[in-house]
Amino acid sequence: VPLQESGPGLVKPSQTLSRTCTVSGASIATGYYYWSGIRQPPGKGVEWMGVIRYSGSTYYSPSRKSRPSIPRDPSKSQFTLQLVSVAPDATAVYYCAASMRLILGATTKTLYDYWGQGTQVTVSS
Repeated sequence: VPLQESGPGLVKPSQTLSRTCTVSGASIATGYYYWSGIRQPPGKGVEWMGVIRYSGSTYYSPSRKSRPSIPRDPSKSQFTLQLVSVAPDATAVYYCAASMRLILGATTKTLYDYWGQGTQVTVSS
């Protein structure tokens, strides 16, 4: 299932960062896939942010600093990774990913069935 990411590439500090993933060829509300948001800051490792199930249930990284949320719009086959009140350290390449198993915290690409192309988001004034 191709995953297309979209959203602003530049966000100001204290604003909300949003990355929307549009899914082709599958419904995000049926029981086949789990939809994840992942990022990789410059010079650092991959960081798992959270996942939303087909039922709408969500699981998030325990990091209090990132405070992610993942709303969805099944009518548009979209889910969105949102981070509120971001700081410059939220600068990263952001990815969407899909898996047929629930794998909390996974940061290895091969554990996912599909992985988006990734897009750079910079947090700067």
